[in-house]
Amino acid sequence: MNVDGIVLVTGGSRGIGAATATLLAHQGQRVVIVDIAPEPLAGTQAILWPAPFDVASEGAVVSGIADIERAHGRITGLVNAAGVFGKMHAAARVRMDNWDREINIDLRGTFLMARSVGERMAQRGAGAIVNVASVAGMTSGPIHAYTAAKAGVIQITQTLAAEWGRAGVRVNAVSPGFTRTVALEAGIASGALNRDRLVRNTAMNRLVEPVEVAHAIAWLLAPASSAVTGINLPVDAGFIAGSTWDAYGGWPETPDA
Repeated sequence: MNVDGIVLVTGGSRGIGAATATLLAHQGQRVVIVDIAPEPLAGTQAILWPAPFDVASEGAVVSGIADIERAHGRITGLVNAAGVFGKMHAAARVRMDNWDREINIDLRGTFLMARSVGERMAQRGAGAIVNVASVAGMTSGPIHAYTAAKAGVIQITQTLAAEWGRAGVRVNAVSPGFTRTVALEAGIASGALNRDRLVRNTAMNRLVEPVEVAHAIAWLLAPASSAVTGINLPVDAGFIAGSTWDAYGGWPETPDA
């Protein structure tokens, strides 16, 4: 990541996007955040793009990226954190308008942003992109559009990394596990999700904190990961590692300290 440019964070007003923008700004990066419902981040130097930004609209993305670079300078880092999470349903109950909305924002939006920014980076010979996928894209669950979209994000990450690697652009993904965002807490409060169920199959027996995902993203943007491209990094408190242990009777008792 080039320190004389900016880092653009989509979905930057809330959740993992907000945590990432805050961390990067505190690290001294020049950060611009965009969001469909833009709100400033208190206590940071992150710059809010004041107009609603629709990542699923090709016209809005192309013109918006050009406007942002004219106003704030070239984009040397991109974090695609904008996304929506659908309702849990059996396949027969999935409404296709909801399916289309999730695919459009989570997958189409990620691709449009990565393409629009990545082509500019490739012409300049440098840049780093991090796409926020999910462990849902690596497993199965009754969130049919979301799992499909996030699996697609993982795939396009690898493909774009291969396409732009020789042009000096790195493209990686992080796959958060169950992360303690406001949205997740609201799901728990409503009864749609159960905290014990969310944590009991993780090796670390806990939720992920948004800032823990942000630290992984910051590393993938930084020169410290200069030879890393095309990977999908789970940040999941050991959900993937631990998800099968219940079938074998669970975990051994932790010895007393």
